[in-house]
Amino acid sequence: MESLLLQASIYLGAALLIVPLAVRAGFGSVLGYLAAGIVMGPVLGLAGAETGDLRHYAEFGVVLMLFLVGLELDPATLWGMRQSLVGLGGLQIGLTSFVSALGLAWLGFNWQEAAVLGMVAALSSTAIVLQTMTERRMLRTAGGRSSFAVLLAQDIAVVPMLALVPLLALRPSASAHLHDAAEGPARPIIGFLQSLPGWADTLVMLGVVGFIVLGGHYLTRPVFRYVHASRLPEMGSFIALFTVAGTSFLTMIVGLSPALGTFLAGVVLANSEFRHQLEADIRPYKGILLGLFFMAVGIGIDFRLLAADPWPLIALTLALVLVKVLVLAALAETFGLRGRDRWLLTLGLAQAGEFGFVLVGFAAQEAILASLVAQKTLIVISLSMLVTPVLFLIAGWLSGLGEEQPAVRPDPIDEKGRVIIAGIGRFGQVVNRLVRMSGIQTVVLDHDMMAVQIMRRFGVKGFFGDPTRPDLLQAAGLDEAAVLVVAVDDRENAIKIVRYARQVRPDLHIVARARDRVHVYELYQAGADDIVRETFDSSIRAGRYVLENMGFSEYEAAQRSRTYYRVDRAAMRDLAELWVPGQPAHLNEAYVTRARQLDADLETALLEEESQARPDPEAAE
Repeated sequence: MESLLLQASIYLGAALLIVPLAVRAGFGSVLGYLAAGIVMGPVLGLAGAETGDLRHYAEFGVVLMLFLVGLELDPATLWGMRQSLVGLGGLQIGLTSFVSALGLAWLGFNWQEAAVLGMVAALSSTAIVLQTMTERRMLRTAGGRSSFAVLLAQDIAVVPMLALVPLLALRPSASAHLHDAAEGPARPIIGFLQSLPGWADTLVMLGVVGFIVLGGHYLTRPVFRYVHASRLPEMGSFIALFTVAGTSFLTMIVGLSPALGTFLAGVVLANSEFRHQLEADIRPYKGILLGLFFMAVGIGIDFRLLAADPWPLIALTLALVLVKVLVLAALAETFGLRGRDRWLLTLGLAQAGEFGFVLVGFAAQEAILASLVAQKTLIVISLSMLVTPVLFLIAGWLSGLGEEQPAVRPDPIDEKGRVIIAGIGRFGQVVNRLVRMSGIQTVVLDHDMMAVQIMRRFGVKGFFGDPTRPDLLQAAGLDEAAVLVVAVDDRENAIKIVRYARQVRPDLHIVARARDRVHVYELYQAGADDIVRETFDSSIRAGRYVLENMGFSEYEAAQRSRTYYRVDRAAMRDLAELWVPGQPAHLNEAYVTRARQLDADLETALLEEESQARPDPEAAE
């Protein structure tokens, strides 16, 4: 017991110390867990003999991850993305696997090893790439959307890859191995399945898959309702884990990968009303077990191999990156990606991925890869993931991300209106509909081509282009417009648009969307006239409903809401005058003093409102 608690403390402590540092440095949590395992194992030697048992249990985290991937991919979404998934994603996986396998066969690997390692080379790091693109606001670009489609295709392809590995082993099926190791009630079940002829075994396999699909549609709802009727929070975790464990076991005993069963169950349940509850119940277990899995991988990496003969491993890493760059560059050219989007796809996905560790471990377990080959492959995967930040830097340098030239030519603007709306997201759409339905012509600009195309399908004309570009604003009629609405998502771009428009048109009325108070101050100093905090009005409305349910009449609640709105807007202008850019508000003495005074003024105004709405009964007499 003492040894178990000590090892648990070491594992958890290493993760707590190293993973947050890796995330802050931009390397992502996967590399953080690998680094924690490397520190515990090869560096300090703190990992005990239980690492093998830990990895055995932690592999269940991979199964949970594939279940969550399936939950996020309902059939309608998959069908809508079929061209990108099958075309761009499928070609990337197929070409990279084929080219890599040919190269490895030329180097002397047998065809089973070359096939497995080719599949490993085709995968990229979903965790690192998506995190990096999200932080740098690249996902909404054409290159970001293409990269996401490729990553999604890779995540889906992992399932058949895991199912294919036992077939490459040219050994007895997975059910035969289970028969050797199974104990308890599982042994007679597996023994019975092994006694069946081949055609019957195939029917049983298809029957299990059909049961998972039909059960997901027809059995889960009554079962989930029965379980949740107990109103015990822990029952949600029980039913979620039972779903994953049950489908894993069913597919495993018929010789299929447990990951295939859980992924299929996730896809079936993606349209269920219990989807979000399942995701919330599973995600903590997935995070912990998957983190332990990557830590165990890090512990098992033998860096003595790298130290003893580093150059071949470094050369293999560079060869892997080069092959993926060439394949992705050819696909980017074929699918019409240009400029920054081409380099983002080409270099952003040029590393190996976290699922590569899973495939290598599974292939080593099936004796396809020798222990030495598996160890060297893990080192190559880790090195390629470590160079990902460098690849993004090179992509930025090659594409000139600092320049303001768009990757796609903007639409020619052939209309002008008295109202220009920059940004057609959920905020700008409402503004645009209200203004247009009131008979006022608008000109809409947005840098998201997909949003503009969707808007056009609903009969609303918009123009694709970067609203921060002065020439596009001029083409939209900035010199003649009466009102400019700045509704872009990016706060820096919003400030940039407001500042330019105010310099060109001092008389223009500018309405701007703000995310928070600091953004309000920045937009005010840039020259905006009316600034709308995106959650302010809805918060006031929610507060009014609270007052109505606490004894105030509808009229009294509405009056107090209007008073709060009026006083707070005036207070924001006063505070914006005192706000100093770059200085924390709580360290600005003048700002703090005025804020406290304005709070007192607001309280006084609300009290006066209440006294006017509720006159003194004695005075009335």
